[in-house]
Amino acid sequence: METVTKLFKNNIRQYGMIIALVVIMLLFEVLTSGLLLKPINITNLILQNSYILVLAIGMVLVIITGHIDLSVGSIAAFVGAVAAIMMVDWQLPAWLAVIASLLVGALIGAWQGFWIAYVRIPAFIVTLAGMLLFRGLTMIVLEGQSISPFPAGFQKISSGFLPDVQFSGMGLVSIIVGIALTIWYIVNELRERASQRKYGFEVVSQGLFLLKLIVVAAVTNLFTFVLASYAGIPNILVLLFVLIVVYSFVMNRTVMGRHVYALGGNEKAAGLSGVKTKKVTFWVFVNMGTLAAVSGLIFAARLNAATPRAGTNFELDAIAACFIGGASASGGIGTVFGAIIGGLVMGVLNNGMSLIGLGIDWQQGIKGLVLLLAVAFDIYNKNKRAA
Repeated sequence: METVTKLFKNNIRQYGMIIALVVIMLLFEVLTSGLLLKPINITNLILQNSYILVLAIGMVLVIITGHIDLSVGSIAAFVGAVAAIMMVDWQLPAWLAVIASLLVGALIGAWQGFWIAYVRIPAFIVTLAGMLLFRGLTMIVLEGQSISPFPAGFQKISSGFLPDVQFSGMGLVSIIVGIALTIWYIVNELRERASQRKYGFEVVSQGLFLLKLIVVAAVTNLFTFVLASYAGIPNILVLLFVLIVVYSFVMNRTVMGRHVYALGGNEKAAGLSGVKTKKVTFWVFVNMGTLAAVSGLIFAARLNAATPRAGTNFELDAIAACFIGGASASGGIGTVFGAIIGGLVMGVLNNGMSLIGLGIDWQQGIKGLVLLLAVAFDIYNKNKRAA
């Protein structure tokens, strides 16, 4: 019991948000008379929140370094407009337009990163200027009108599913993917546990370890079973999974990830320790620009149009997801997984409140209150540890 208490205290924010997500889902499952967890709605949840989750992955790195990016919604809109011009007006192949759009996003990130890292203008000011600049450029490029439709192949980024084989109304490929992910997770956890023991690190008891494996395996297979009973695994879910795995690995297992955390924890100390703080800041914003471009492409594909108002408030949802998921406003703390959990909390709240018929006024108010409580909880825990 002591081990469980210690484990929970050391990870209170992460576990707390997971518990909160489960409670919110169960609450809306009851309030919507079972609509929330229906296969079609679970799929819609993934499709509706994918572009915010992509932004949250990039935003959590920015917040960990102690900065903020207010321009990501405008960048997403601008990149979507550029992609529409290339694909619809110029008739360029979709793959070429996608690559060019990602380069545009990276260049925008480099532009902002230069002012923040090397000229030392606060990120709030630079990205606020970027929000206005790229929103204006979006309207100029689109001439105040929407451009559509996109090629069918491009639309499948957001609306397509992995090829599946149906058997008794179930997608076999989706079920097999669930089993494969479970095996991969168990093998990875066993290796990690063996490595920790080899080097003398403290590990949780065998009972808790087995319970963790069973819970994760059950949730994974239940999730893929639900997807298999509707249309299978969405293409966008595959992209999200790859991004989560890659960025989690970078942040937890690479020198670059350690440097990002060190920079956010104490920039001067990181610089004295040999971290090239300006370079790290620059590349974090290049990365943010690229992921904003990915988000813009996903949203444009889902909407099947580039519109002047695309991306509105995306930055606020992404920032809220990071803070709800455990990132600290003072920098140095946060995880990719936490940002995803925070994004899902926001997504389930939006979806659940819409299903029960709450107006947009109530939805905005409740989301604002959730954000405030999440940050207050973080500050309370910090003060408690400091005492």
